[in-house]
Amino acid sequence: MLHLNRIVLSTCLVVFALVVQICVLARLQLPGAVPDLLLLVVLGLALVYGHTGGALIGFAAGLLADLAPPADHAAGRYALVLCVIGYLAGLAKPESGQLRSATGPMLVVVAAAIGATLLYAGVGILVGDDAARQVGLGKLLFTAALYDLLLAPFTVPLIMGLARRSENDPMADSAGGGGESPSRWISTAGGVSTGRVGRMSRLKRPGRAARIGSQRGGLLARTGKNRTARIKGVKRL
Repeated sequence: MLHLNRIVLSTCLVVFALVVQICVLARLQLPGAVPDLLLLVVLGLALVYGHTGGALIGFAAGLLADLAPPADHAAGRYALVLCVIGYLAGLAKPESGQLRSATGPMLVVVAAAIGATLLYAGVGILVGDDAARQVGLGKLLFTAALYDLLLAPFTVPLIMGLARRSENDPMADSAGGGGESPSRWISTAGGVSTGRVGRMSRLKRPGRAARIGSQRGGLLARTGKNRTARIKGVKRL
C-alpha cells in the first residue's frame, strides 16, 4: 500500500511539474537556463524516499521529459541525468527522517542544479550536441542555480510534506514538520534563528537576572563569613 501511495503521488507531482515547466516556465524567456521544477520534484521526493526511490523517480521523470514535446534532444539523456541526481540526493536523506534546518537541503538544491547542468552538457558533448557551448556554460550554471534556489523554498518543503503524509508518517503532523515549512526555509536562509533569540530573551529577563544576582550574592556572603571565621580562629590561636 505504501509503494502504491508513492507511485501515485510521484506520478501526479512529476506530470504536474512537467506541464508547468513546459507551458509556463519555458515561456517566460528568462536569460540563461529555464527554472527546473521537475528537478526540484525529484529532489523533494528523494529526500524522503531515499536513494533507491530517488533514482527510480528521477529516471521516470527524466524519460517523460525526454519524450514530451517539444524535446529536441536524444531520448534517455535527461533520464540519465535525473537518475544520477535522484540517487545522490537520496543519500542526503537524514537518518532520523527529520531535517534540523533548511541549510542542508538548500545546498543540495544548488549542487543538484549545477551537477545536472554539467552532466547534461557532458552527455550532450558525447552525442554531438554543443548547444551548451553556444549559450555559454558559465551563464547556464549561474542562472540554473539561481532560479532553482529561488524556487526551492516554495516547492521542496511542500513536496516533502506531501510525501510524508502519503506514508502516514507521524513526523508530518509534528510541529514544523521537521523543518519542511516554506516560511522556516526562508527564515533559515536569511540567517534568522528564532530559537536562539528566544533563549537570549529568557536570559535577559529581570527576574532571572535578579535570581542569579541573589544567588551570587549569597555565595559571596557565605564565603566571606567562612573566611572571617577562619581568620578569627587563627587570631585566637
